[in-house]
Amino acid sequence: MSAFHPALSATDTRRGIEIVAGQQCRWGRAETDTYLLGMPQLGLNGLSETWLLKELGHRHWMMLARLAGQDAPRFTDERGAPVYAAFCALSIYDARLEAARENDHLVISSKLRRLSRTQMLSRHELNLPDGDIGVVEMVSTFVRRGAEGGNHSVSRFAAPGLPPVSPGLENHWLAARAAALRAGRADAHMGFSVRQAQPRKVASFDPCPSQDFNGAGLLYFSSFVSFADRMEWSFAREKSLGATTVRRDVFFSGNIDPGETLAVSLVELRDYTETFAHHCQILREQDGAPLARIFTVRRAPTKPEQSR
Repeated sequence: MSAFHPALSATDTRRGIEIVAGQQCRWGRAETDTYLLGMPQLGLNGLSETWLLKELGHRHWMMLARLAGQDAPRFTDERGAPVYAAFCALSIYDARLEAARENDHLVISSKLRRLSRTQMLSRHELNLPDGDIGVVEMVSTFVRRGAEGGNHSVSRFAAPGLPPVSPGLENHWLAARAAALRAGRADAHMGFSVRQAQPRKVASFDPCPSQDFNGAGLLYFSSFVSFADRMEWSFAREKSLGATTVRRDVFFSGNIDPGETLAVSLVELRDYTETFAHHCQILREQDGAPLARIFTVRRAPTKPEQSR
């Protein structure tokens, strides 16, 4: 699989300065917190990816509010209707989630800056006492519902009260890749073709309103990942049992209303010596509208040596 690594910028973490296209860019907000890991934060094979994404999504949202001078998120449009930060892309890389254990102290160092009129970027570095266990980058866009309501008609919105974009620093590898995939300008990602191909396997999922949707009435971004994992469980059961994520890139392009169903396609699967990788696409089953592409590299569990 061809390497596609997001090392397109360098960061001086001591000063919160990122070097982008040869220019210095200060992050608008930086926060660090320590978590004592217990059952809510852990899964069968280490740090729970579901918990992690939900927590980082909350950190992203709260940092947005503080950057806008709010003590709690209260973003609204000119009608007074709520405005939300919807994720359009996320990337988990250099991950060693299996290193996390009960009673470990996980340090999350988060930074946030503005990418464009409607988009924001956050970067979260994950550290345990014995070393780094991953980086997560997330790109969100402010959205609001149309007059007709529902999750099919959300549109982008420029929320007021945030600092301006620094000229020349609008581009970021994750936002650029998400835009290219949405516009059909990308041929491949992480070595997987994104051109229409006959999927190897398709499964239907019926999201549960009380479990898979968030307080804004949207299918929660972490739920998309969980459906990809359920799909993996169906086609790679033996490997999936002990697998942990090394890399995962998710690109979102739509949502559903409660009661609608999903068609999750396994587009391609590749096996390697110590890892396996797959590309899944999620569609709205009612009309075939594309909702997400998920590219995943998982570390396969090692088989214990046979005793002599």
